[in-house]
Amino acid sequence: MEFKYAIPTKIYFGKNCISKNADIFAQLGKRALIVTGKQSAKACGALDDIIKVMEENKISYIIFDEIENNPSVETVEKAGKIAAQKKVDFIIGIGGGSPIDASKAIAVLAANPEVIAIDLFKNEFKKVLPIIGIPTTAGTGSEVTSYSVIVRKDLQTKVSFGTDKTYPQYAFLDARYTATLGKNTTINTAVDAFTHALEGYLANRSTVISECLSLEAIRTFGKSMRKLARFELDDNDRENLMYTSLLGGIIIAQTGVTIAHGMGYCYTFFKDIPHGKANGLIMREYLKLNYDVAKAKIDNVLNALGCESIDEFADILKDMLGEAPKLTLEEIQLYTELTQIQKGSMSNTPHEINADVIYKLWSEI
Repeated sequence: MEFKYAIPTKIYFGKNCISKNADIFAQLGKRALIVTGKQSAKACGALDDIIKVMEENKISYIIFDEIENNPSVETVEKAGKIAAQKKVDFIIGIGGGSPIDASKAIAVLAANPEVIAIDLFKNEFKKVLPIIGIPTTAGTGSEVTSYSVIVRKDLQTKVSFGTDKTYPQYAFLDARYTATLGKNTTINTAVDAFTHALEGYLANRSTVISECLSLEAIRTFGKSMRKLARFELDDNDRENLMYTSLLGGIIIAQTGVTIAHGMGYCYTFFKDIPHGKANGLIMREYLKLNYDVAKAKIDNVLNALGCESIDEFADILKDMLGEAPKLTLEEIQLYTELTQIQKGSMSNTPHEINADVIYKLWSEI
């Protein structure tokens, strides 16, 4: 047995965890950049909670609320310049994965004004401002990973970067912030969290530690899965989903993701399908592809979910997410080519992945 495991992020989970630990913010400096999207941080109350803590601790702040659903190189570069010019001491990302991912890029650019955004993906930076991650969705787990996934318009896909320095220093998870989410966002982000746990469990880089966490996350998701499909969630279910999301982030920080994520980026870039939904639409064929080489693990997953077959589980996902879009032959060829950019997710998948396998998957979804 051989493995390594580390997570530098300090995690605070529970109701009112921000106000209960307000002193932490003052330890990071006197000026912060708050990174959000246009609406969600305000609507759920998280932004108000942060502003109250800022004012109580006499910390000045700037709000940058221009993060897109899929943050672009151009947007993080703009925010990074503002953070550098205003000489902020730390970055607070509030929202789904997009604002928190963007916060990591902004924290690098603010600490290294000589670095241009397109060079983030070289992972050659030495300094990063402290980051606080506050999720308002139960999906990406970005608050406990080093990864920052950014849209590269020049490549027509999403590309990630990250080092040990880009982990958030603190993560605050309060499931109350997810209560204002609509049905589609709640389902899409929850499916994203599940796919992190599943892919981490099947990944070639999985370890005995990550596998324990994966099964815990999958079981927890399973407890609320059918209620999620009906969108009949209570506070306990929302905590279950937030916990699943947290575990999913911890898992992929150790294991990385597999080809399902690598493929899903095409759906998101070209079809504007939310990331979690994109992954979920691929699950049926993804699980069937890997069943021959990971039968015992996939059977464990189905058992943890209370399902007897891949198709039973995939039908539940279909009820949640709907049908996958029909692709033309030209789209299948393009998506196959672009998926092959994701070398890490290809090599991390149990089944051998090559252009023919990817083309077949796209053809059968």
